[in-house]
Amino acid sequence: MIDEISIRDLGVIGEARLPLGPGFTALTGETGAGKTMVVTALGLLLGARGDAGVVRSGAERTLVEGRWIVDPSGPVAERVRDAGGDLDDDELILSRTVSGEGRSRAVVGGRSAPVGVLGELGEHLVVVHGQSDQVRLRSATAQREALDRYAGAELAGVLAEYRTAFAAWNAARDELERLTGDKDARAREADELRAAIDEIEQLAPQRGEDVELADRAERLGNLEDLRLAAAQAHELLSSESLDGASDAIGLIDAARRSVERVSGHDAQLAPIVEQLAAAGYAVTEAATELSGYLASLETDGGRELETVNERRAALTDLTRRFGPSLDDVIDMLDSGSARLLELDHDDDRIARLTEEVERGAVAVDALADRLTALRSAAATRLADAVTAELAALAMPDARLSVTLERRDELTASGRDAVALLLQPHAAADPRPLGKGASGGELSRVMLALEVVIAETDPVPTFVFDEVDAGVGGASAIEIGRRLARLARTSQVIVVTHLAQVAAFATNHLTVVKGSDGTVTASSVQQLDGEARVAEMARLLSGLADSDTGLEHARELLAEARSLADA
Repeated sequence: MIDEISIRDLGVIGEARLPLGPGFTALTGETGAGKTMVVTALGLLLGARGDAGVVRSGAERTLVEGRWIVDPSGPVAERVRDAGGDLDDDELILSRTVSGEGRSRAVVGGRSAPVGVLGELGEHLVVVHGQSDQVRLRSATAQREALDRYAGAELAGVLAEYRTAFAAWNAARDELERLTGDKDARAREADELRAAIDEIEQLAPQRGEDVELADRAERLGNLEDLRLAAAQAHELLSSESLDGASDAIGLIDAARRSVERVSGHDAQLAPIVEQLAAAGYAVTEAATELSGYLASLETDGGRELETVNERRAALTDLTRRFGPSLDDVIDMLDSGSARLLELDHDDDRIARLTEEVERGAVAVDALADRLTALRSAAATRLADAVTAELAALAMPDARLSVTLERRDELTASGRDAVALLLQPHAAADPRPLGKGASGGELSRVMLALEVVIAETDPVPTFVFDEVDAGVGGASAIEIGRRLARLARTSQVIVVTHLAQVAAFATNHLTVVKGSDGTVTASSVQQLDGEARVAEMARLLSGLADSDTGLEHARELLAEARSLADA
């Protein structure tokens, strides 16, 4: 139940607070005073799309806050906690802001949350009906949904089971169709993969091999230059010639001996002797390594270079065709093998899917038959109950019938095409609601449906935005009476311009524009006593101060109390 809604800077509303509470709340006011903005505000709290157009001119943002009384152990409270919010005892606070740039923010139970969470909560909290819903009631989908709601929990359970089976059946059918339709292409893919894998396995590339071969080719391609440079360096370090040429090892050794001879005369020479000795060891070691390097240089580098280049060319060809890198080529062995295994088992998969589709068809068909049986039984009960309601709504000769037509194809909701037919009077032929029903008739049919459906599928709060459009007089009184009846089990909020409807409210709010055309905090008033009588007189005749109008208003309020108690 909605306890209170606060609005700031929404449309023409500068600031407003609406105390609601249980029972039947009527919201009235002058044309353009912003009554429908209240429905817009509620829509924002329930996850409706918000854009900069809802922000009051000159304001930075719109703010809407709603306080709900909910069951702390119910599904709404559980979803709030899942979103990170919490309740204050049994009170849930929802808020929504929309900036002048169109940015939107939602707060659920004190914690920021995606706007979609508001929509999920709204499905459990409120049903909103406006004139657009009268148009929607003309659609086959809305009519089927109304019948399904009335059919209750048993049909809801079967429908959920059916939709699960239908989705699985459809997925299997799509997969089977894809496999059989692409069979030739998949066979070609398997042949190409098999050839590629064989070629890669024959060459057996190794990770990093391309880099290693490139380095080796570089070495082999410059073999003579490497040999010459290494030989010259070795000769300079440790000469093997017989012409008496000095080498680095000999020169360093001579320098060491020269200094060592006189080092006893000056202690400062001792470290230099050690340095020269270390230098001699280092140069000797370098000469030894150069000698080993020269010995390691291939004597037949040209033939090896040819072999290396052939291997590199083969790897480059693989990389070009299956790359872009050698690692990708090697990875293809794993991914390609897995894909090939899948393709090679197509026949087995097709056989399994064929059996699965056949079993699924039987299961879905059986569940669709159960849905049809449940809907058929509910259709008769719904038609009789709504017809009785229409008689009480000043349509005594009207009759609603609910028909089910078997479709050739199954859909996500079964095979039934549901249609609501209205026979306004005995001499008329039943016609679909989408053809020929007036706005006033649709209003009463919609209200009759909600009153009847509420008995099997109760909703905490109903909001009706001018559900009385297109009716008046006795019909309006009966609409008010039925709204009062609905309010016995649910909270009912009605935006109305008819005194005959507002008279049945247990909570009457009025919205009054200020002298500057805006709605301020003091402009939403909760009416009782003579203030309510005056508003009723204004609704009846437009003359809030007329003695005749006031008397008529008192009479209407008394009559409404009498009828509501009956």
